[in-house]
Amino acid sequence: MTIDFIPNINDFNEHVVRLYDFDKVESERFRKALHQVVLVEKQPLDLMTLLFVEPRNANLILRISEEDEGITSENNQEFYCDLTLESYQKMEKLIQPFSDKDTVTFQWLYDVDTEIDLLYAPAGTWAGADGDEEE
Repeated sequence: MTIDFIPNINDFNEHVVRLYDFDKVESERFRKALHQVVLVEKQPLDLMTLLFVEPRNANLILRISEEDEGITSENNQEFYCDLTLESYQKMEKLIQPFSDKDTVTFQWLYDVDTEIDLLYAPAGTWAGADGDEEE
């Protein structure tokens, strides 16, 4: 699993933190880490601590928040995803199908109106704002 940051994916100055290049085994490992650390222990999950995650140009830390704030960053290298416990529970459910079978589809992992979205895409591609595949 690789993590990166892609700036300016469209004309609206929106950006993406992308988790990609993974199979169902790594997806399940990620889902289990999210479940145990964030949902059970209620602690931040620094993706750099997961041995199977390779950062390309970014790191992501998942934190529980009182409100869904989405992803923020001060330097476009270290990113913080602040969501409610309920939103992380939804995220776990969105990840589950990727753990059940290998696929090349993609999933946006939260629906918060912010400049930075979180993309879960084993093949790394997704349908862009104009309907074309992006990478």
